[in-house]
Amino acid sequence: MDAQSRGRVDDIDPADQWVLNPDTGNYELRLDESAQQAKVTPPRSASSSAAPSPRSRTTSAPGRSVPGQRGRRSADAADGGGGRRKRKQKKSTKKKALLWTAGVMGVVVVGASVGAYLIYDRLNGNLNTVDVGDAANGGSLKDGPINILLIGSDVRTGEGNEGYGDRQNTTGHADTTFLFHVSEDRTNATAISIPRDLMIDIPDCPTKQPDGSTKVIPGSPYKKFNESFGVNGRDPGCTMRTVQQITGIPIDHFMMADFNAVKTLTTAIGGVEVCLKEPIKDPDYSQLDLPAGEHVLQGEQALAFLRNRHGLGNESDLDRIKMQQQFVASMIRKMKEDTLGSPTKMLDLADAATKALTVDKGIGDIPALTALAKELGGINLKNISFMTVPVVDNPRETVKATVVLDETKAPDVFRMVQNDVSFTEVKKKEKAAKSKQAALLKGPRAKASDVRVDVYNGSGQTGAAQKTLDWLQNEQGVLKSSNKSNAPAKIDRTTLEFAPNQADQARKLADLMGLPATALKQGTTDAEGLQAMVLTLGGDFKGAGVPLTGPVKAPDVGKVEADKQVCAQ
Repeated sequence: MDAQSRGRVDDIDPADQWVLNPDTGNYELRLDESAQQAKVTPPRSASSSAAPSPRSRTTSAPGRSVPGQRGRRSADAADGGGGRRKRKQKKSTKKKALLWTAGVMGVVVVGASVGAYLIYDRLNGNLNTVDVGDAANGGSLKDGPINILLIGSDVRTGEGNEGYGDRQNTTGHADTTFLFHVSEDRTNATAISIPRDLMIDIPDCPTKQPDGSTKVIPGSPYKKFNESFGVNGRDPGCTMRTVQQITGIPIDHFMMADFNAVKTLTTAIGGVEVCLKEPIKDPDYSQLDLPAGEHVLQGEQALAFLRNRHGLGNESDLDRIKMQQQFVASMIRKMKEDTLGSPTKMLDLADAATKALTVDKGIGDIPALTALAKELGGINLKNISFMTVPVVDNPRETVKATVVLDETKAPDVFRMVQNDVSFTEVKKKEKAAKSKQAALLKGPRAKASDVRVDVYNGSGQTGAAQKTLDWLQNEQGVLKSSNKSNAPAKIDRTTLEFAPNQADQARKLADLMGLPATALKQGTTDAEGLQAMVLTLGGDFKGAGVPLTGPVKAPDVGKVEADKQVCAQ
């Protein structure tokens, strides 16, 4: 392997995972200093720095010790070689990353778990990628919040899916979908389920064709959300565009898996515990027959549990979503308590996950997934929550089969995500920088007629700057404002840049537009003469006069928290 071409993780050269045992003359794989080592016969000479193939392994000879990786102290050195107490090792960052991603995705995807091993060639070859063009926001994994769309497809063709039947020979639908939001400070995460039967407008979708060309698939008004993928050739990029249109939240990446993924992933970790308050019996569809109480499900039975709807009291997809959320939360706990302690299970999970995955090109290799995992690995389980987009029964239907957005609660949920407000009770110290920024909103306000501002459009919405200018001048009395056309590049969030001596103008404009403190960017030098502030509209712009601030606390919606075990009803 070439460490430079494949990248590094935790500053470890991939070649250093394989070390030469001078007693045997064989290379041996070092996955963890505390784990039992394996040896292989290298395909190259002992002087080669490349790692041998992991496919040919034998057990190390008894009593043979394997040298430590370069740059690390061996276990003997750690205790001084004289029987002194060994230092307690911290849990590996890679293991934390495995726990987080594997647990959170659960039935849909456990992609970043591959960060636990550096067997690049084997795992890279498992991944499938789709070019979704500019549907993927592709923001930095290091800075700002991360929004990932997790899609579970109900495709019934391909390996492991053939037995479920597909009368229409489709490419599947968006059967299970989570919008996964990770906070900018990486302290919390929220998975928001989007019901498959939610009635929405599907936008036009530019879709990459096999010959490299782009075909625009026409949108469809008032359709079920699950038709945003698969129908008429729509790819995952169309589902991403649809979610972005519904929520106003830019989507950075997507991950998608199918029925077979549920079976392989749950089997790889030895099953997932579930608890039922009432029995489930569905002989006609899922063939699920479970009495009340606790069960460990894997393979076909786990898939049946997650697909089951007709075995529930009201046969509701919304109730099925609740069971899916509880299942994923339970899988997180299983990963923490069991899988992380077993190198064999971790490798099985990594192999199963990458085989199950289809991702966008932005995270379409092991180094990119590893980078993502490292960003997410520190989130405490108690700060990971699951909820469903607030919906109500479709008023157009006599027999209730579909739902529509709850126009009261849904916008609050979306604004919370847009403004990176936590849905969990995260207790943390207030950072000085944020306190200082919030303090910018405290102080005197200028008159609207004294506010000078140049408006740039970085939202990607045609005419946004002019609409805002018209609203400011005609309805708010901000006459000293100008339309400066398009910003140099699209941005996710609206910003207002101003000088210290323009703070009173900035506060007034923030009041008028409903700008949060995080949108205010104060410079270090005073403005001169008639210099104007700079307002750049971002992807969070919803229209002239629509406030950008989110609620200060979560609206009253049901949640499932990852660290709490509950019995499904």
